[in-house]
Amino acid sequence: MKAAAISTFGPPNVLQVMDFDKPHAGAGQIRVKVKAAGIQPFDLAVRSSGWVPPGMEIRYPQILGNEFAGIIDQVGEMVTDFSIGNEVLGWALLACYAEYVVVNVDQIVHKPKNMSWEEAGALTASGQTAHTALQELGVNKGDTILIHAAAGGVGTFAVQLAKAWGATVIGTASKRNHEYLRKLGAIPVTYGDDLANRVRALAPNGVDVAFDAAGDDALLESLELVENKERIGTIVAFNLAEELCVRPIRSKRSVTRLTELVDLYSQGKLQIHIRKTFPLHKAADAHREIESGHGRGKVVLTIG
Repeated sequence: MKAAAISTFGPPNVLQVMDFDKPHAGAGQIRVKVKAAGIQPFDLAVRSSGWVPPGMEIRYPQILGNEFAGIIDQVGEMVTDFSIGNEVLGWALLACYAEYVVVNVDQIVHKPKNMSWEEAGALTASGQTAHTALQELGVNKGDTILIHAAAGGVGTFAVQLAKAWGATVIGTASKRNHEYLRKLGAIPVTYGDDLANRVRALAPNGVDVAFDAAGDDALLESLELVENKERIGTIVAFNLAEELCVRPIRSKRSVTRLTELVDLYSQGKLQIHIRKTFPLHKAADAHREIESGHGRGKVVLTIG
């Protein structure tokens, strides 16, 4: 099979299409012919700096990607809830920029018929990260939440989930993304100097929760606005989070969490914004697109 992989860490051009043996499903597993695979900052960190995800091992040549959607073409023993031909979406760490992926059945759910392949390939990682974060921060009806980098991949999901759970959302973004955030249901605010005062003007009764998907500066601004440090969290500034005694948040994926996201999509309460798609052989260009910064929604590889 063809897959986009790296033989060393470095700039985007180290990501190349290579030949690999086609994997086979074992007991309790299924094999999926991949149609789409989302791209995450997670993937860029592995490629660019040699970062090794906790509990993982990098073995060159290393396939990248950790979310996918496709059609089951092989079913292992002891699998009863899925069949060949089923359309599914799910996750598999460091495996998804490929024509085929093998996963356990507790890593997939059925794809809704009205969900496009690109949308399905882009939901799992960012959607579950956003869901995990808001759950850990205890977002509830009546809360006011500040979401940093609200127009990005994770931020787009976080805005919509917070709204679905009854919160008022203020989202930081560049001016050109303000109308996009309004359509998602957020109150937009420009990031940068004096952000805290701009937010206070929008939330005279205060901010209850802050979720950072941007970095150190955003986390520091959050401390000025949210009194309870247990309700300030970050998915990027882990070192600073430890120093400031706020929550470092890492995605906790589960079929239950993914099923809730898919249900919200089916109910029309969750949009999946696709910024741009690239074919598998242009995976390096897809990484460059994300590194350009300030984009809306997700970048996706189309495969097969």
